[in-house]
Amino acid sequence: MGRGRQKAKHTKVARQLKYYSPSTDLSELERELHSASGAEQEDPWAEYAEKYNVDSDYGDEDEH
Repeated sequence: MGRGRQKAKHTKVARQLKYYSPSTDLSELERELHSASGAEQEDPWAEYAEKYNVDSDYGDEDEH
């Protein structure tokens, strides 16, 4: 008992999500894309990449 009401709620939510189309601010999107491509952004993980970078073959067990 109650499964029908629960299923109806899920169906209603699914339908709302399926047909929901938010308005898109294309000028804001253009500004965001332009700023991301125009300026080089520093990689926040660069310091860790250098610290933990290991150049070795994991398939070569004889050398270890």
